[in-house]
Amino acid sequence: MKAIRHLLIILLLEIFHLSMSSSSSLSGTVALGAGCYWGTEKYVKVNFQKVFPNSIKSAKVGFMSPDPNAMKDPSYRQVCSGITGHVEVLNVELNDPTPEIFEELLKFFFQFHDPTTLNSQGNDKGTQYASYIFTTDDKQKEIAEKVIKNLQALLDNKQIKAFAKDSVTTKVADATEFYVAHAEHQEYLAKNPNGYCNHYVRFHNWPEIS
Repeated sequence: MKAIRHLLIILLLEIFHLSMSSSSSLSGTVALGAGCYWGTEKYVKVNFQKVFPNSIKSAKVGFMSPDPNAMKDPSYRQVCSGITGHVEVLNVELNDPTPEIFEELLKFFFQFHDPTTLNSQGNDKGTQYASYIFTTDDKQKEIAEKVIKNLQALLDNKQIKAFAKDSVTTKVADATEFYVAHAEHQEYLAKNPNGYCNHYVRFHNWPEIS
């Protein structure tokens, strides 16, 4: 009887461990749209990793649409025309996808672009330059929505004044098929340090809501 009770306790502990593990697990891949993908790539691969070294396993620029039935495998010119519904994104894979590092990545995402200018970043205008977070699981979506809510509260409180407007327009959508951009657009600013980029860090520290 004692042996059976002991086995039941072990089994319950294993079930509890598995449930806790699954509840805290997080997909390691997310696609971020923040305007021209050259700058997004540079700020995530270089600047973010200055603060969180080796946090990025891989990152490729390309295109993603919130519509799963959008045009398949669009060209760069087709996306730039605005007719395909695709967004320029950086498809990011994290080395150690914890909720904490994912939240830090999203906060940094909002620090280097303006999420209040709908379908626009500086001189770049069009739906392909929309601010987007394409999530790959429910936990990612939950964190993304939490960070957006937090950012909007900071704007409402006038604790952040770095953006053109006062309302966050960033959309959260389920990730669809990612189409990688051609090779010359990968690591463009690493190969062309004086190349076009309208991204910059707008504020350095994420405030606590007062």
